[in-house]
Amino acid sequence: MARMKFLCDAERCINCNACVTACNNEHDVPWGINRRHVVTLKDGEIGEKSISVACMHCTDAPCAAVCPVDCFYTTPDGIVLHDKDLCIGCGYCFYACPFGAPQFPEQSSFGARGKMDKCTFCAGGPPPDRSVEEYKKYGRNRIAEGKLPLCAEMCATKALLGGDGDVVSDIYIQRVTKRGGRPDTWGWNTAYNFKSDKEKNR
Repeated sequence: MARMKFLCDAERCINCNACVTACNNEHDVPWGINRRHVVTLKDGEIGEKSISVACMHCTDAPCAAVCPVDCFYTTPDGIVLHDKDLCIGCGYCFYACPFGAPQFPEQSSFGARGKMDKCTFCAGGPPPDRSVEEYKKYGRNRIAEGKLPLCAEMCATKALLGGDGDVVSDIYIQRVTKRGGRPDTWGWNTAYNFKSDKEKNR
């Protein structure tokens, strides 16, 4: 079975936030929660890039590894979901996630987190598919309707891809091949602040 994945093409993302708005509207997300957010690197500088980030539905999800009540589970197609009825709001998942996906509503006094909320890949949650209970807790289940996540469908430049991981990677490989190389936003030079000999001698 296919594993569902997201990929954001930084060469195409224009920081319009349509993905964020589409997600919030589709799922009636509580105030103060953003299941998806756009991050801009080198903001206002030459080489500025933006990427849309949400839960990446990791194969070996760190949020699931640290959850003391095991509220996380992975569907057969690789979507990482959680059970809000089991969640105790401890926040361990928030600290474990490298993408900042787990969100907590601020509905009560300081320090009271409430139930965790995160991107569901538009796949709902434990209640029966397309039920009122599922919609109230997790939002619309577009996967059960045979559709892709709305954030990816609403992306005007098709920077945000979502769906079968093999198909998504094939599309990205075709784009990179057509562009003639890979982007230099991430990689060795960025991670290690690498400078060529010419740059060092200046």
